Amino acid sequence: MKPMEALADPTRRRIVEILSEGELTAGAICSHFDMSAPAISQHLKVLRQAQLVTVRAEGQRRIHGLDPAGIREIEIWLAHMKRFWNRSLDALEEELLKPEDLG
Repeated sequence: MKPMEALADPTRRRIVEILSEGELTAGAICSHFDMSAPAISQHLKVLRQAQLVTVRAEGQRRIHGLDPAGIREIEIWLAHMKRFWNRSLDALEEELLKPEDLG
């Protein structure tokens, strides 16, 4: 799954927002939601597959954090869209600033 597809789900977007504050265990992530640990685990799995979240072992604990690879893919897409809209809005501005032809 691609990063943008994974972020289509509001729960997964919220998990990414939570992890933007710092790394957490799955249990700590679960504490932010009214859903079961297995459900959060499934969302984390999708986010890992989309390269938005990493997991590392720290003793018996699994620590989740953001994966720069997936975040970078989204940044590239956003930059492309920003260029598109800037060009489109610039063209609209030029058209709107043209004098009216009353002829």
